[in-house]
Amino acid sequence: MEAARDIPHPPGSPLGSDPAPAVLVLDDEPLLLRALRRVLEGEGHPVLLGETAAELERLLPDPRLAVVLLDLKLRETSGLDLLERVKRERPEVEVVMMTGHATIESAVGCMRRGAFDYLAKPFDDVHRVRTTVRKALERRSLVLRNRALERQLRDREAVPELVGASPGMRALTRRIEGLRDNESRVLIHGESGTGKELVARAIHAVSRRAGGPFVPVDCGALPESIIESELFGHEPGAFTGAVGSPGLFRRAEGGTLFLDEIGELPVNVQAKLLRALQEGEVRPVGASEAVPVDLRVIAATHRDLEGMIAEGAFRQDLFYRLDVVRVHIPPLRERREDVPLLAHHFLARHRRDEASVAGIEDDALEALVGYEWRGNVRELENTVESALALAPGPRLRLADLPLAGRGRAAARTPLDTDLPLCLEAYEKSALERALQLTGGDASEAARRLRVGRSTLYRKLAKHGLTPKGVGVGRVRPIG
Repeated sequence: MEAARDIPHPPGSPLGSDPAPAVLVLDDEPLLLRALRRVLEGEGHPVLLGETAAELERLLPDPRLAVVLLDLKLRETSGLDLLERVKRERPEVEVVMMTGHATIESAVGCMRRGAFDYLAKPFDDVHRVRTTVRKALERRSLVLRNRALERQLRDREAVPELVGASPGMRALTRRIEGLRDNESRVLIHGESGTGKELVARAIHAVSRRAGGPFVPVDCGALPESIIESELFGHEPGAFTGAVGSPGLFRRAEGGTLFLDEIGELPVNVQAKLLRALQEGEVRPVGASEAVPVDLRVIAATHRDLEGMIAEGAFRQDLFYRLDVVRVHIPPLRERREDVPLLAHHFLARHRRDEASVAGIEDDALEALVGYEWRGNVRELENTVESALALAPGPRLRLADLPLAGRGRAAARTPLDTDLPLCLEAYEKSALERALQLTGGDASEAARRLRVGRSTLYRKLAKHGLTPKGVGVGRVRPIG
């Protein structure tokens, strides 16, 4: 009897970071074991040998194991039972059955239980053995790759899409990925509209708690009188009309609690939040005992918490509890190169059907890039959605964008200068502005000015203007 022959692990770790796929030959004939070892090692395969079911039990967890050559009748053990065990515990391992009493029935029975192939002993054709093992390894490699791609697809679908290729967004993506195996508390800082909740969801989705709930709460939207009850829960009868509630902390059990706008919490509630974080437990309103909770807390704010600490509006000890890992989201004006990507992303998200608006004209895109975006990504999305609602298609034009009058203008033009107190000067300015916004489209300019086309052309001639004569489509970005 020959015991299983161990193959040294590749260097780098006890089991190797990328172990070479090994073949286990399990048969109770020592001569056959040695013969198959020579054949398979000659093909470059690491080989493990065994004669009993106990050897299979010992070697089955080995990460190197890729293919098993298994005798159908292994002493007093049924090869079919062992086949089922391999496919149950290691479904990615391919099994090739061997027998000296080959029949169609036995071959069919093996294949139905998940065997990759079936070999009859004695092996008159050694080439058949080599070919079968090689094909089994190829199939295993294909199955593993397919599973990896499916896992990547599931991860991609689960993780919220962070659109952007700017250095700031690439750094943000790396930061989130670095938190994959880290359960530290995170403080997200960013201006309103930058997507703090989206980033928090992404952190949750790549974490070990991704299978648990993600519970968001806007601290600034909770009335001060019920904040404690909403966060920590309350017992029936704790106050007038109270029927009992677990609270947001317990609803996030096993997952992530996202405390948005944490700077809006009243100081007295901050103290109770600090205790919950320190002790890992909450005490519902009206309860005599605290309840343990297992969750991760991610907080976010657009405010300067350190400045609030100096003013006494935010607890320093709570700040340090929350600010274990800091994540900063850059405002849109600091990553203008992402605006075209975001604009097309929102265009695809909000367009009504495939036949509707399919693109954005260059001058419209230039205006979007040059806009100030005080409301950040949220304002950009609203702008694109609003433009889509009224755009005649097939591409969004500068005239379709509701940028005028919304804070700072989309672009500066010669029309921004002060005009003399003269009706003719204002009329000329209105004509130039209409042509600028409509891309030189005389019909559209006439419609916007609420005059007929003939009247428009008469007034243009009066002021020495032409539809294409005012630098149409050229805008100069702000800043």
